[in-house]
Formats: sequence, structure tokens, C-alpha cells
Amino acid sequence: MDLRAVGLLSPGDMGHVVGRVLVEKGLPVLTCLEGRSQRTRDLARQAGIQEVPSCAQLVREADLILSILVPAAARETAASVARTLQENGTQITYVDCNAIAPATARTIAKLFAPTGSSFVDAGIIGPPPKQEGLTRFYTSGPDTTTFELLNQYGLDIRVIGSQIGQASGFKMCYAALTKGFFALATELLVAAKRLDLYEPLVQEFQLSQTPRYDSMVKELPGNPPKAGRWIGEMEEIAHTFEALGLTPKIHLGAADIFRFVSQTPLATETPETRNTDRTLDQLIEILAAATEREE
Repeated sequence: MDLRAVGLLSPGDMGHVVGRVLVEKGLPVLTCLEGRSQRTRDLARQAGIQEVPSCAQLVREADLILSILVPAAARETAASVARTLQENGTQITYVDCNAIAPATARTIAKLFAPTGSSFVDAGIIGPPPKQEGLTRFYTSGPDTTTFELLNQYGLDIRVIGSQIGQASGFKMCYAALTKGFFALATELLVAAKRLDLYEPLVQEFQLSQTPRYDSMVKELPGNPPKAGRWIGEMEEIAHTFEALGLTPKIHLGAADIFRFVSQTPLATETPETRNTDRTLDQLIEILAAATEREE
């Protein structure tokens, strides 16, 4: 099967880089930017993604749609696309790449059953694919063959099962550790700063927790602009664990930490405008000061 074009919802921080990879490999990428910000429009243009005026045109011209959104928008966007497919009598492959619970993925899949379209569950592991080998799309579902064609266009698609929800569950378990660690590290470092214990704690981390501390130094300063997006992801992880009879409280707490960070001035930065020279020490000092103002 040859793909005419891929639809992308939406060309944000992750999506526009995914789109650019496909475009650079010769596959047209389309998007509908109705209601989107100027920044998103700029990212789409820079990536070579073509804008179409409506969702109806998107589903007519694309064979496959990638949904790459904040978790809170996944269901509403899917419902809109499903309605458009029914109204137009069109069939596509819809790939939900969002950080959602398995139960959420299964609920979204049901929206597409009346349309005759294929639904594919996917989870993205890694950063935006600016370099080969760093980003993987784990996928599951009864028929992932169309999505797997994107292996020919620069993406790394890996099938891990035949059931809707497996790929989402994989993403939930993975992000529970990675972003859960970011939340825990942020909280404990801010607490140490408030207790006037930051410097000795850092010194001990450098001695006995070197890999973990190096990860804090590398990752935490760039997280504030992402914190708002990660709130919903932590809540989806909590839903996943609760459905399995496990505690949801750990990652509801992580959501609270990201909510706190998202309410500081640092969160108004974007990946393009953030201060890339800001150190971990400076970040924690700013966040600690923000907790003092809340008292």
C-alpha cells in the first residue's frame, strides 16, 4: 500500500518534529489548524506541514491520521474526527499516540467502530525525533500494518501486541518512572532548599547517587514549559494503576508537583524562549521562592 499523505493533529512540540521527519522522507503531511495558536502555526510551517482548511478535507486527503496531543484533548479530538468520518462516509487509519490510560484508549477506539475505520493504539517513548535512534513508537491493535508503513519514512514503529490498550499501558508504565522521577526529584530538592539542606544533600547525591543526580542536572531545568502538559499524563497514569487495584496516589501527587511548577513564571517559557543557561541550582531557588510566596 502506498500512502498519499498523513494527517497530523497537532503540530506542537512533539508533533511538528514527527511531521518534519515524514516530510523530509518525501511523505506529505497535512494538518487542520483551526483554533490553534500562532506558535503552532509557525511550527507547522517550519516543518513543511501543509495546512488544510477543515477536518473534512483532512480525512479525505490523508490515509492515516496521527493524534499527538495533550491527554485531556485526546478524546474530544477523536470524537470530532469520528463524526467527520461518518458525515463524509470516509474511512482512514486513526493512530492515537497520546499518553492515555488503556481504558481511555479503548473508549476512544469505540468511537471509530461505526465509521469502519481502523484504530491503532500507540505510545511515544523518547524526545521529539530530531535524531535517529532516540524515539520509538510502540503500537498495538488488531491491524497496525498501515501505521507500520511509517517505518519507511524515518519513524521507528514497534508492534508489542494485538490489543487496544497495550501500547497505552506500556507508555503509562514507562512514564510513571521517568516523569514520576522528575516530579519526585523536583519536590525533594525544593524541600531541601527550604530546609537549608540543599548543598549538603547535593554533595551526598554526587557521592552516592551520581547517575540520578546527573539526570536531575540534565533534565530538570528544561521541564517547566512542559509541566502543564504533564499534569494530565500523571492523572492518566493514576487511572491506569487504580484500575489494576494499585494506588493512584503516587502519580496524583506527581500531578500536583507539575501543577505547582506550571503556575510559576517559568512555565510561560517555550522550548524556543526558555533560558537554556539556567542551572539546576537556579531552578530550585526559583521554585523554592515560589513556595514561600504561597505561605
